[in-house]
Amino acid sequence: MTDTTQLTATRTIDASADTVFEVLSNPERHAEIDGSGFVRGDAVSDRITATGQVFTMNMAGDHMGGEYQTDNHVTGYDKNHLLAWKTAPAGTEPLGWEWVWELDAQGPDQTEVTLTYDWGKVDDPELLKKISFPLVPQENLEDSLNLLASVVA
Repeated sequence: MTDTTQLTATRTIDASADTVFEVLSNPERHAEIDGSGFVRGDAVSDRITATGQVFTMNMAGDHMGGEYQTDNHVTGYDKNHLLAWKTAPAGTEPLGWEWVWELDAQGPDQTEVTLTYDWGKVDDPELLKKISFPLVPQENLEDSLNLLASVVA
């Protein structure tokens, strides 16, 4: 058993922070950059423009018995710098895990992107019986960054 409650991956991407943020803030593009393979597509959500928004994604995974949807509650928004959301099964409130994308411009055509998957606030005993965290391994975060780099190239 480990005390670690988050995973983080960082990569410098050859694109402006604005270009990277345009992809991240558009739920229609999330399946293209999902290294876990769970995201199937957007369930008709608007572009993310502020904290408090909720966007819904179509997903699939054995941990949920096949196809399902998630509601993603935007918890952090700073255009071209930060985008974060807490994920929950559709129609429910978040149960404690969060995805955080941080962008640090390294000039006009390079951006250091950090992706953090944090499950430190998950405390529901039934959920912890059903899902073994981290559900998404470190390699999948790195895959997401590699996919993002390909999409914005």
